[in-house]
Amino acid sequence: MFKKIHFLPAYFLVFAAPLYAEDSVQKLDDIIITAPLQETTSEFAVPVTVLEDDELMMKMGHSIGETLKQEQGITSQSFGPGVGTPVIRGQSGPRVRVLSSGIGSNDVSQLSPDHATSIEPIMAERIEVLRGPATLLYGSGAMGGVVNVIDNRIPSFIPDKPFGGVVEQRYDSAFDETSTALKAEGGKDHLAYHLDGLFRDRSNMSIDGQAIDAPAAQSLDSTLNVIQNSHGMIPNTYAQTINGSAGVSLVGDPGFAGVSINQLHNNYGIAPDGSGGSNTRIDIQQTKYDFKSELNNPLSFAELLKMRMGYTDYYHKELDGGEPGTAFSNKTFEGRMELIHKPIGLFRGLVGFQVLSSDFSAFDFTGAQTIVPKSLISSYGVFGVESFNYGPVTYQLGGRVEESSIAPQSGTNYSSPNGLPISSSYNYLPVSASASGLWKLDKKNSLNLALTRSQRAPQVQELLSHGFHDATRSFEEGNPNLQMETSYNLDLGYKFKADWVRAELDLFNNWVNNYIYQQRTGQFVLQNPDTGAADACSLNTGCTAVVQSYQANAIFRGYESKLIFPVMENHYGLVDLTLFSDYTRGTFVNGGDVPRMPPLRFGFQWDYTKQQWTSNLRFTRAQAQNHPGADDTSTAGYYLLSLGSQYQIKDFHDAKIMLFAKANNLLNENIRNSVSYLRNFSPEPGRGVEVGIRVNY
Repeated sequence: MFKKIHFLPAYFLVFAAPLYAEDSVQKLDDIIITAPLQETTSEFAVPVTVLEDDELMMKMGHSIGETLKQEQGITSQSFGPGVGTPVIRGQSGPRVRVLSSGIGSNDVSQLSPDHATSIEPIMAERIEVLRGPATLLYGSGAMGGVVNVIDNRIPSFIPDKPFGGVVEQRYDSAFDETSTALKAEGGKDHLAYHLDGLFRDRSNMSIDGQAIDAPAAQSLDSTLNVIQNSHGMIPNTYAQTINGSAGVSLVGDPGFAGVSINQLHNNYGIAPDGSGGSNTRIDIQQTKYDFKSELNNPLSFAELLKMRMGYTDYYHKELDGGEPGTAFSNKTFEGRMELIHKPIGLFRGLVGFQVLSSDFSAFDFTGAQTIVPKSLISSYGVFGVESFNYGPVTYQLGGRVEESSIAPQSGTNYSSPNGLPISSSYNYLPVSASASGLWKLDKKNSLNLALTRSQRAPQVQELLSHGFHDATRSFEEGNPNLQMETSYNLDLGYKFKADWVRAELDLFNNWVNNYIYQQRTGQFVLQNPDTGAADACSLNTGCTAVVQSYQANAIFRGYESKLIFPVMENHYGLVDLTLFSDYTRGTFVNGGDVPRMPPLRFGFQWDYTKQQWTSNLRFTRAQAQNHPGADDTSTAGYYLLSLGSQYQIKDFHDAKIMLFAKANNLLNENIRNSVSYLRNFSPEPGRGVEVGIRVNY
């Protein structure tokens, strides 16, 4: 009955920490690197999230989504433990652009929920999440926001010593997972270097209860016969990741220029459907080459010139019972240039240019079927953002114009979606604009308002996919007649800061015309073993659900709120109490619910600090999601309790050592994630403890 009361013993453990220490230091406003002019968090007129240093280490997850899922308005779209992409205010995929130090990851994680991103959060120095005008710098259509994972693979400065680095070792009992991360950095004279590496080995994921919610799964697929339903763990979720990088830069008074190379190999599994069929695994290989430079005062009217270029060679194959099935290939070049001009009267800002060129294809490895034809994708964009102050109000204006095209190449073994004619080229001209204002009423109160118009061109798989996709266990149908999405977002916020409380409230309303989404049609097909074609199936055979791209007008409404109370600050330590809540509701204008929306969440967090020791206790209540969308299932509410603690040893033989531990899902709930496509087959991890050590030298 009172499951939530179980957190009381853990609560007292938080205050059992050692009490010898020095006074706490108040943290100053963060500088937002991803912002146009690197404003502080207090100068931003829209919600902004920054994770770095010890906070990033304590929230670190197996993926970007897992790392950010505790932040306001952000959840993780899991597809089993191998995948976790961020969902911001109900938006995911191409509407949330994930960047690696300013340019796209350029894998295929935006194209399908089963594809893991190639960016490893454990290698990050800092993670920033932006919404509003700043998103226009990095692409059109990112109505959810931009997640910039900032690393130091291309050094921008000469370190204080010729050799230093980080060694981090973690163990997670929920996955029987060990991970080792190494980083070495240094430099001398005008030369700086960076080396890093990661090895992660994971066993099958532990859960509470049964893996498959058979009644819910069978309500969507009457042909599914669940004959294998594991208890306490999910088979085929073991994984192994190897990731390594090397970078070097020349640094001087005029600026810096550097290059880096990164290689990734990631092999992970998809939770089985219980039918007794073969398991699916995904094997990713990627090589990435990057160039980055900054030049100070390049022209009489310019303060800074930034250049960023990258080439990504990405490939993965989906192994069905160990045999290659579906494969995805993506070779991408992306480059951008930003020129920050000197102040012109009241105005401070920048202009820039961005180009992207991609060679993409998706096919059956046997050659029997092409799922998405080989396509040449290109995009050219110009953008600008300007800021100025007028009285107590800071204004920011942004604009972006893009020209994008998708040119499918003629090939064999490809049938168009629903027999519709395929164009030789799909051309779009997205135009986006944004305006925001931050009004500082006094030292304690501020109001912010942001208006954004954003357009997004359909992606290649939304237009042209036609075939069986092994990992999602679906037959995917694109729609060649899709139009551009156009969204109009209104964001209104209020902040209050006093000695006794800090408060933040953000309200948003997003109207989207021609919103593109994938949904089950209620039809099922069977793959012909000889031709790979889709044949009709009877109800007594194991068949594959048909998933199709649709388009309709939609509205997203919601809020994010937070109250922080400094409960205690004396020689016993510093204690803060945070109350939080967030909510997103997505509906179609003509009736019905947008699928895969996050639930209403609320809860509290206790934070305790005493010099080298910090601890926190977090309790979250998520309500049931009873608006799952057509041909999908509801998810039950849950309680999530976690406890974290870390202790720092400074100046230990010229090294800084941090010991940390986290206890996750202490109530051992069987949690079904409403934004996950695999909610009925793969619950979230059960009770587990993560321990680790991090040494900076």
